[in-house]
Amino acid sequence: MARPPKHDSERTREELLAAAAREFGEKGLEGARLEDIARAAGISRPSLLYHFPSKERLYEAVVREGLGGLGERLAEAFARRATARTALLAAVRAFRAFLARRPELARVLVRELLSPGGPGGEVVLGEIVPLLDLVERGLRARGGRPRGGRVREAVVTVAASMLLRRASGELGERLWGAGDGSERMAEALVFGRRGVREAG
Repeated sequence: MARPPKHDSERTREELLAAAAREFGEKGLEGARLEDIARAAGISRPSLLYHFPSKERLYEAVVREGLGGLGERLAEAFARRATARTALLAAVRAFRAFLARRPELARVLVRELLSPGGPGGEVVLGEIVPLLDLVERGLRARGGRPRGGRVREAVVTVAASMLLRRASGELGERLWGAGDGSERMAEALVFGRRGVREAG
């Protein structure tokens, strides 16, 4: 059987990853079916298996490639900002933009956080922990120290709120209210009231 042209193969792979992210977001790794993912991508199950030999490999690619771009954007947020406050706000904006582009991935991540012993938990943790390390190191290096020194907890709290809001879809605005207060929340948690005024 002849291989498909490279550009067709790459486009099919991208469509597969998008369809898989939607399916995994709705049903989780266990509940998702390769037949449904292939159909949503407009190909056959054997064609899907040409690109990804198993459901687990497809899931891993969805998470790894989905979060890959986020790491680059977060690194940029810290590379270009001299103060903890400006770096923090840039990181929050980068995460917000990422979630707006990839709402289906937000649902995948929330599913895994709710079932940490699930088969996809290791993949998700393997990708998320280095991102948290990057943000925590960047903030500490620039003087971001909340009361009690719990930078990591502050970062996770902000990220979890943003993630859950995006994963909630239309319900998110009704629960969180109109507008997005994640930047103010991040400043308050990382710097406290006094730090919000002084950290810039």
